[in-house]
Amino acid sequence: MANPPKFTIGQLVHHRLFDYRGVVVDIDLEFSLSDEWYDQVARSRPPKDAPWYRVLVGGALHETYVAERNLEPDGDGTPIEHPLLGAFFDTFENGHYVRRRSLN
Repeated sequence: MANPPKFTIGQLVHHRLFDYRGVVVDIDLEFSLSDEWYDQVARSRPPKDAPWYRVLVGGALHETYVAERNLEPDGDGTPIEHPLLGAFFDTFENGHYVRRRSLN
């Protein structure tokens, strides 16, 4: 059984290897993309049986899919800029993005 995730949806994170800030928008308890994606993109070969996160990258237009071991809590506490933030969250409170409505 996979370990429980260390990060939550709406939490700001920092990528240890690529030095960017972002916000978690989804969590997979285990890797869920294709083996081809893993072979091409996951160069550090993080474990597939640990949590992976969909992250909106601050100051960019894209999102990433990141293994838990490559993330750490973001100590900045300030909001990020991303054009899709409003699609996922309603407000930013106490260093965390908050969704008050259902996404369905």
